[in-house]
Amino acid sequence: MKEITQELLNSFRAPAFPGSFFLSFEGIEGAGKSTQIIKLKNYLEEKNFRVLVLREPGGTPFGEKMRQAILETKTEITPLAEAHLFASSRAQLLSEVVLKELAIPNTVIICDRYIDSSLVYQGHSRGLGVAEVLNIHNVFPLNLVPHLTFYLRINVETSEKRQKMRNAPKDYFESKGVDFYKKLVVGYDLMAELFPNRILKLDAEVTLEQMTMQIFEATNKLIGQSRSANQEEEL
Repeated sequence: MKEITQELLNSFRAPAFPGSFFLSFEGIEGAGKSTQIIKLKNYLEEKNFRVLVLREPGGTPFGEKMRQAILETKTEITPLAEAHLFASSRAQLLSEVVLKELAIPNTVIICDRYIDSSLVYQGHSRGLGVAEVLNIHNVFPLNLVPHLTFYLRINVETSEKRQKMRNAPKDYFESKGVDFYKKLVVGYDLMAELFPNRILKLDAEVTLEQMTMQIFEATNKLIGQSRSANQEEEL
């Protein structure tokens, strides 16, 4: 497999739109991403931010059609095909929505899954290789990453329990079984180590309120640091 070099890692950066922020949520099924995204959206809107919530794959007419095609397929898709399909949806989302919206001051975009899902699902768990997925994204605008990613970590047993409580039909990835989920947890842990300055690993086995407060605190810290840096540049 290809090597993950520091040069490759350095080619990824957050969008540079002062006053606007790009956030993402990651984790296996049942981690509580959807609930926390709604809470963070409401919290930021109370602070007078303009907030957009997007999902991957999806967020554009093209992306939503691709999402439906992938998640509803009964035919096995190769890891390489999966990686390129998700990258295609992501490129369209960036060009059509993310970059245009972040250019509007005081905007926050919250994305339910982003590049880390590709790195974990196709790169690590499906065996394509993390470096291979990074190389697919090593071109503008795919080399743009969130300012902050919340990784909500739960174990496989908790995931299975919460999925049974929801009693919803399983999609293409959800139906791959316990062993696949164990690989996903390992993969996400590895991504948190690979991108420690961007990915905040949070124990999602705690109470809903405890998780929410940790997310709010980290978001406030990001906003505060950004505003301080912008003020220093103006001096």
